[in-house]
This record gives sequence, structure tokens and C-alpha cells, in this order.
Amino acid sequence: MSRSAYIGQNGQPFVSAAGAPLKRVGQSMPAPYEAGGQGRRMRGWFAPGGGPTGIAVGNAGSLRNRSRAQYRNDPYAKAGINRLVSNIVGTGIKPRSMAQSKEFQSAAQTLWAKWAPESDPEGQLSIYGQQMQAVNTWLQGAECFIRIRPRRPSDGLTVPMQVQVMEPEMCPVNHNGRYGGNRIRAGIEFDPIGRRAAYWFYRSHPGEVSWHGLDTTKLSRVPASEVIHLYDPIRPGQIRGVVQMAPVLLRMHGVDKFDDATLLRQQIANLFAAFVTRRADADVVDPEDPITGQPVESPDAAVSDLALEPGLINELGEEEDIKFSSPPGVDSTYSDFLRQQLLAVAAGMEVPYEVLTGDFSQINDRTARVLLNEFRRRVQQMQQHIVIHQLCRRIWDAWLPRAIVSGALDAPGYAAAPSDYEAVKWIPQAWAYINPVQDVQAQKDAVRSGFKTRASSIAETTGEDVDDVDSENAAQNEQVDALGLVYDTDARHTDNNGKRVTDLPGNQGTAA
Repeated sequence: MSRSAYIGQNGQPFVSAAGAPLKRVGQSMPAPYEAGGQGRRMRGWFAPGGGPTGIAVGNAGSLRNRSRAQYRNDPYAKAGINRLVSNIVGTGIKPRSMAQSKEFQSAAQTLWAKWAPESDPEGQLSIYGQQMQAVNTWLQGAECFIRIRPRRPSDGLTVPMQVQVMEPEMCPVNHNGRYGGNRIRAGIEFDPIGRRAAYWFYRSHPGEVSWHGLDTTKLSRVPASEVIHLYDPIRPGQIRGVVQMAPVLLRMHGVDKFDDATLLRQQIANLFAAFVTRRADADVVDPEDPITGQPVESPDAAVSDLALEPGLINELGEEEDIKFSSPPGVDSTYSDFLRQQLLAVAAGMEVPYEVLTGDFSQINDRTARVLLNEFRRRVQQMQQHIVIHQLCRRIWDAWLPRAIVSGALDAPGYAAAPSDYEAVKWIPQAWAYINPVQDVQAQKDAVRSGFKTRASSIAETTGEDVDDVDSENAAQNEQVDALGLVYDTDARHTDNNGKRVTDLPGNQGTAA
């Protein structure tokens, strides 16, 4: 092979489309991708090639602590995380039983509503409040662990089960080894074929103050069937999470310091001062009292008692001069610079700049609709692929059999055909209308055109279930019919403009 051929890192020559070895041009040949080169511009670019879990746990503790510190102290960090939580969870992602039996569906919904306020072992949150807490923990601290806690019938719960939300420190990322034939990696135990077999947790939070009797060092093994691991597996094979603010934490810290320094600069600028100077050999005459005409003795004859007041006209002595300070002001580019930095922060946190800052001054309703639609699409990904799949589904799968076995739910034939009862649909809180008139009309046209069903439209726009809406409508129609009332919203008796077109059977009815 010719020495002039260009040899790659694998020892093989680069070849042209025709298969001929590429020749060197001069002493070297540029990399096929500039970003993959090793030239002068790339010497300071550190890009480690670690595996998905190694990268995630390498400095997980520092990232997690800094993320939480930023959330506590930086208003933009807190706003960004809270906006994500409020859009992902809202008032709760609620289940709707899709069992074959309508009677079972109704009974399951009623029982779930009774159990929801009892889910928290500490009694502070409902199951929907725990959803909010778990998602906030995940976004701030990279991940969240939720433990399913079976309870005794004597505990007096509607269903003998509760849910415990735990921070990621409870499962140490540096705990590795073996347990029997299983291997433990980053606190998670895997069986020989790669399934999660168990999690290893501290008995108490390792960062908590060591109270009397509080064990913060020993680990306990908890079967994987009792643990929910909520995180975003960005890379295949990644078993621990990464904080949401990781790409912008350093930038946010710098912007926060810059903004604080600018605020301090303005405080200094407000310290407007004047200085009166006189010749060292000038005679100092004590000022006279304007009423008595007597000299007013000054504690320090070398210091002038001149004060600045609005509208003041004061004469200086022949040997005196006055000079004013020139405090620094805010740079004219401050607002533009801060906005540019916050645009990058918003992009890194996956929250629109306008939603993060509340600054809608540079957009109109059409651009607002575009950016909110993009934001909502990402939020729906998080809802469906992470929160519902990892968290909500697992809680229902644990709750339903316990409800049936405990006798709280009657499910004939459940042991033989559990799938007849297990189906469930999770419904997130509906999005608020951007333009109520246009949005409602669009939904109506889509249903009438057959592009979507009433069920999907109701779930999308209200977050309710079509069966509940129909039941409420039927009950209200029966009630107003019995009273002989017709409202202009009743499509059975009025047109689209609310004009009366029919009468109730048996009477003329009363317009309302």
C-alpha cells in the first residue's frame, strides 16, 4: 500500500466512492467531520466516551445538590421546574377503569376516589399530590423512587395499600457488587437475564440529621415488585437518571451572579454624594443661627454642614468648591444580554422562554399558539412515556388486585380472567383554551366531520370521561324536563343561536 494513502484510526485506509485509497494532501488530511478532528480548536474540548450509566452516576451527587440549591435560590430555576410539574401533572392524572363490566367500572372509580386521600403514609397528600411530589423530585433530583407499602386489614384503609415517595439518595449510586447469583449496579439488583430483581435502600435518608435511633448507614433489600423507579432513560441501558437542569446549571449560576452584581451596582449608584473642599489655609467661619444670630459651634470645624435638599439654593464660601460623585449605572445592553441568557436557560429546561419568565411582550397570539403547541407535545411525551407508564400504571397494577382480594371490589371470575378487569385509561388534566370560541368550534367541527369522537374530544378539552359527562347530562335533562324548563343551551329544544324550536311534550314549557 502506498505511504501516501490516508490511514484511519482503525488501521484501514479511507477510500473514495470508487474504492481507491484516498491520498494525503500535504502532511495531513482533514477529519471527515470537523467536530471529530483533533486540531488546535478541539484541544480543549473534553468529550468522555463513558457508558450511559457511568455518565449518569459519575457526578450524580454534585449535580443533584446543585440542582436543588438552584431551585431553592434562583427564581427562574424554581419557575421552570414548577411550570413543568404543573403542566405534566396539573391537578392529577386520573384513572378510568376500562373493564368489560360497566358495574365494575363504576365500583372501581368510586373505590379509587375513596382511597386516593389515604395513599400517603404521612397523611399529608392525596395520590394526586404524591404524583406532583414525585415528578418534582424527579425533575430536581434526576429520579424518584416510589415504594408500594402493603398494609394490614386492621389498619382501617379503604384498600390495604399505601404509596411512599422517596428521594434518589435513598438508593446509593455507589453500591455495587453481587447478591447470590445477581449483580448489583448503582444500587439496583439485576437477575442473570437483566431484569430488575431488587433495590437497595437506606433505612433513613443519608443526608438527614442523625437523631437518636435513626439509622442512616444500613441498607435494606426491597423486591423490585414493590418499587417504582421514575426517571427519563435518555440512552439505552441507562439505569439511573440525570437532573433536568444539567445542561444549564452552570449558565444559570453565572447568570444569577451577574444579575446579583448588577443589582448591587444599582444600589451603589443610588448612593449619590457631594464633596465640599476648601483650601487648607482658608479661614473657617462658624455658621450663625438665623434666629439668635449667635455662632453655631460645629463638632469639627473642618467639616461643612452643607446638606442637599430639593430646590435648595446655597452659596459656598470664597475658598470652597463642590464636586459630585459619578456612580456606575446599568449597561444599556443589560436587558438584551439577560434575555439571551434566559432563552438558553429555557431551551435547556425544555420550557418556553415566555412560560419561564412570564414575558409575553415580544409575541402575539399566533406565535403563542405555536410555541405552546410545541411545549405541550413534549409534555405529552413525558406524561405518556414516563409518568403514566412508569408511575401511574404500576400503582393501578398494585392497587386493583389488593382491592379485589380484600373484598373491597367484587370481581367474579377475576382469578381465571384478570384481563377482563385490569384495563385502565389514564386521563391527564385538560389543556386550557387559548382562544375559547375558536377552540370549541374546532372541536365541534372535528367531531361532526368524524375526525375524532366525542369521547376523545371530551377527554382532550375537559379531562373528563364521556360516560360521566353523558350521565350528568341525562340527569340534568331529566331534572329540567320535570320542572318544565328550557335553557338556551339545551340542544334538544333550541338551535345554535339559543332560539326555541320545540316544546316539551304535554305543555308549552317555560323559557329560562
